[in-house]
Amino acid sequence: MKKILFISSSIALTAVFVMSFKGEQSLPQIDLNDVSPKELPMMNNNAFKRGEVLTFRMHYGIIDAGIASLGVTEDVKEIGGRKTFHVVGLGSSRGAFDFFYKVRDRYETFIDEQAMVPWLFVRRVNEGGYKINQDYFFNHYSQKVNVGDGEVFDIEANMQDMLSAFYHARNLDLSNAKPGETYALNCFMDKEVWPLKIKFICKENIKTDLGTFRCLKFRPIVQKGRVFKNEEDLNIWITDDKNHIPVLGQADVLVGSIKAELKSYSGLANPVSKIK
Repeated sequence: MKKILFISSSIALTAVFVMSFKGEQSLPQIDLNDVSPKELPMMNNNAFKRGEVLTFRMHYGIIDAGIASLGVTEDVKEIGGRKTFHVVGLGSSRGAFDFFYKVRDRYETFIDEQAMVPWLFVRRVNEGGYKINQDYFFNHYSQKVNVGDGEVFDIEANMQDMLSAFYHARNLDLSNAKPGETYALNCFMDKEVWPLKIKFICKENIKTDLGTFRCLKFRPIVQKGRVFKNEEDLNIWITDDKNHIPVLGQADVLVGSIKAELKSYSGLANPVSKIK
């Protein structure tokens, strides 16, 4: 349950140390010579740009549990000859929560500038001593993903990782969204495909410590019984503008409630729907 708090913030909403993402990084190069390069589907990115940083305060009940951040680095990284957006997500527990259950998570994805699909996904999780180290190499020409140790899986076109899915979803056209309408995309995670679906509920104004924002309310379709009591127990509010940044996320789980609230934002690509 505690692990879900930080993973969910990084994916769906989703420390913040003063985030200096610049600097050289040696990237493994994906071998694309085994297949003939083919034209990938194009998706215009109007939702974010390099230099964007979003930070969130995490609450478990009344406890200030931690901080999570998502940032797009200033660097232009190339993988397989393709220019990418380098995104870094960080999660860190705080205060008493940190004493009982220390969390230090880092997620990275390299998203194709033109196709908005990931080429490389990096996951470094350390949660209460439970560790996950993953490096997933996507080849969207051959529609394969290499997860290491000789394991290669077939994937469909437009497959996302758990972090790139957030940035891809922000570029969905929601201008004519109607209550009850569902949006879907597939995410490759933990060696299997996870279908992600979110339902548009309504438009609402949400008041936060940063001010009041015009928002679109969405409800991810979740599996009830394991973590959530009901399908409607997880709700997310995103800004009703071209940025589509999360302002608030609330989840009622079997053993309490979790809330993620936008703490700060900078480097947005578009004006934000803040009304006061």
